[in-house]
Amino acid sequence: MKQRAATVVNTVTAVVFASLAALAALVALAPPASAQAPAPITMKLSTATVNDTQHEWLKRFATAVEKDSGGRIKAEIYPASQLGTIPRQIEGVQFGAVQGWTGPPEFLVGVDERYEALSAPGLFTSRAQYERTIKDPTITGLMLGLGSNKGLVGAGIYPIGPSSIITKKQIQRLSDYAGLKIRVLASPFQLELIKRMGGSPIAMTLADVLPAMQQGALDGSLTTMTQYTTLHYIDVAKYVTETDQPYVSSITMLSKKWVDGLPGDLQKIVRDDAATVSADIVPFVDQFFDEQREIWTKSGGSAVRLPPADQAEMLGKISSIADDLSKSKPDLNAAVKTAFDTAAKYK
Repeated sequence: MKQRAATVVNTVTAVVFASLAALAALVALAPPASAQAPAPITMKLSTATVNDTQHEWLKRFATAVEKDSGGRIKAEIYPASQLGTIPRQIEGVQFGAVQGWTGPPEFLVGVDERYEALSAPGLFTSRAQYERTIKDPTITGLMLGLGSNKGLVGAGIYPIGPSSIITKKQIQRLSDYAGLKIRVLASPFQLELIKRMGGSPIAMTLADVLPAMQQGALDGSLTTMTQYTTLHYIDVAKYVTETDQPYVSSITMLSKKWVDGLPGDLQKIVRDDAATVSADIVPFVDQFFDEQREIWTKSGGSAVRLPPADQAEMLGKISSIADDLSKSKPDLNAAVKTAFDTAAKYK
């Protein structure tokens, strides 16, 4: 019995040692933890709109960065103000909680008032002139260089198009704007524009505009044709007057904290891809704008222009706004002068 018990013990011991040896061999063959691929770096991208050129820019940028980084950066896109109002989105980028935001630069005037230089009324007279101007290195360098001391990195600037004014009542003459409450971007230039047209400007973030029009707090909104369709303004208003003033751009800002924390090669990929997407998206922007105008009219919306005499009267009232409001602000005045001088080259 003792001999049999000893044999059993020896057998069990041998099996245990064999199992441990096999396990050790497997561990030896497995790659060390330090050699495993690190988790991808998250890049949260935010905008207030959806299914438009800003959303399209973010999608193209996300695809390019993920591809060119070999998956080391993973993008997440949050359109339609999913990450809060526009001011909250911008603050998120400044503090690094959000890695990128795209939208009209006028929303950044609280960071640096020169961001509104490109929305000077009377600056542009055609879409071709406008698009050539904003891709001029002088303008690109100016606009993308702002904000670095406030936690922001300018990554790209690209067009949206000329503004128009949507109203709940039909507009036939410039005088019809008298007393109307019109939403504008958070820009002194736009506030003054509506005042000189006779209206009452109200700065409001995009997500609040449609409810305000439904409730009667607003009579209309100064924006672009592309928002009327994608945000279903036809449900509350159908009258659009194409004033073409001002022209609206989009700018993409990245978190300086996030960019500075990337390895050098990834910093270059992010910057290069942003510049490439901003240039390549222009034909899409033009086509999209024209398609949305057609969709608007086919949906029952009206799109008209002021009579020539009224349009000329409006331009006469608003074209000096940028100079008038920047005379006592040297930095803003210099930026406005740069914008007008550059635009003059492309008339």
